[in-house]
Amino acid sequence: MYADVTVVGVGADGWSGLAPMGRAALERARVVLGGRRHLDLLPAGLPATRVGWPTPLLPALPGLLAEYADQSLCVLASGDPMWYGVGAHVAALVGPDRLRVVAHPSAISLACARLGWPVEAVTVVSAVGRDLDRVRRELAPGRRLLVLSADAATPATLARTLTDAGYGPSQLTLLESLGATHERRLDVTAEDWGHPPGDALNVVAATVRPAGGTRSLSTVPGLPDDAYEHDGALTKREARALALSRLAPLPGELLWDVGAGSGSVGIEWMRAEPTCRTIAVEARPDRAKNIQVNAAKLGVPDLRVVLGTAPQSLADLPTPDAVFVGGGIVADGLLDTCWAALTVGGRLVAHAVTIEGEHELARFAHRHGGDLTRLALERAAPLGGFTGWQPARTLVQWAVTRT
Repeated sequence: MYADVTVVGVGADGWSGLAPMGRAALERARVVLGGRRHLDLLPAGLPATRVGWPTPLLPALPGLLAEYADQSLCVLASGDPMWYGVGAHVAALVGPDRLRVVAHPSAISLACARLGWPVEAVTVVSAVGRDLDRVRRELAPGRRLLVLSADAATPATLARTLTDAGYGPSQLTLLESLGATHERRLDVTAEDWGHPPGDALNVVAATVRPAGGTRSLSTVPGLPDDAYEHDGALTKREARALALSRLAPLPGELLWDVGAGSGSVGIEWMRAEPTCRTIAVEARPDRAKNIQVNAAKLGVPDLRVVLGTAPQSLADLPTPDAVFVGGGIVADGLLDTCWAALTVGGRLVAHAVTIEGEHELARFAHRHGGDLTRLALERAAPLGGFTGWQPARTLVQWAVTRT
C-alpha cells in the first residue's frame, strides 16, 4: 500500500516561483524524488533526502514509490505535472485518494501568455520521447502549434521538418527558459532557421504557412492516391474512404491492417484520431518499407509494421478493435483468424477484386452476417479527341460488426 504522495510542479524560476502549498509540502517531506535539474533548484537547507530519477524512469517508478512508501514523500515535475508529466503515472500507481498535486503554470500556458494566443486554439505536439514527424499530421494553413522540445536540437529539427514538408514560410518563435530571469525569445521562419542549439529547456511556437504549390492534406479519410509511395498495391481513394467509414475509428482503438500494401488504410485510421493505433502486416519487405515511409511523411510515425505472412504472423499480436483485410483474402484460415481475434463490438472490413475473393466474402457473410457492397467506379478520361468513362476494377466489400 502506498502512502500519501504530493507531486509538486516546478518552473524554470525554481523555489521562488513555487506556490506556498508546494513549498510547505517540500519542507515537510522526508524524501523528494525528481530529475537532477529540478532537485538542484531546491534550497540547500531543505532537510529532505533527494533521490534522482533513474533511467529509464517509468519501469522503475513503482519500485521507487514502494521503497519510500512509509515516509513523507514529494515528487517534483515540470510545470503542470498532469500535462505530459509524471503526475499521471504517479496517480495511476497510488490512486487519486492518496495523491495531491500542486501545479505550476505549464510551458503551454506560459508560451500562450507570451504570444497572446488563446490556449484552447492551440495544437500541442510533444517531441519528448516521441518522433517529431508526428507534427506532419497537424500541418494546415493558419494552424497554431506549440512543440514541446526534447532538447536543444529540437527547434532546428522542427524547422527542417516543416521545410521538407513544404511549410518553410511558417513563422517560428523559440521560447527558452520560460519564467526564468534569463528567458529568451527568437522569431524566424522555418526556412530561414540557422541558429545554433541554445537552452535545452524550450518550447517552439509555429504559425503554419505553406509554400506556394504545397497541398495541405485533410485528416478526413480519402487522401489523394498520389500522397502515397506505392507500387500499385494501394486501396484507392474512394474505396479507402468507404472502408474507414465502416471501420469507424474511436479514441485509443487498435487496427490490424492485414495485407497492408502501402499502408494507406492504417495510416488514415491513425490520422482520423490521434490516439488510434495501427499494426500493419505485410509480407513483402519493399512494401513494408513503403509503409514506414508513408507513415512518417503523413504524420503517424508510430504505426507499427510487422513483416510476415498472414495469418501466421497474427498469432502474437495484441487484440484488435477493428481489422481491415486488403489483400490475401483467399489465404487459408485468414478470415477465420481475423474474425476470431475480434471481441464484441469489433469491426471487420475486407475487400476483394477477384471472383475467388468475392466467393470467399460471400461465404463469410452468409455465416456471420454483415453487409456486402459492390463498388463500381468510373472516371472521366480522354477518348480520342473526346472524353469518355473509364471503369476501374470492380471491388466487393464485406463489413461486419461482431455482436
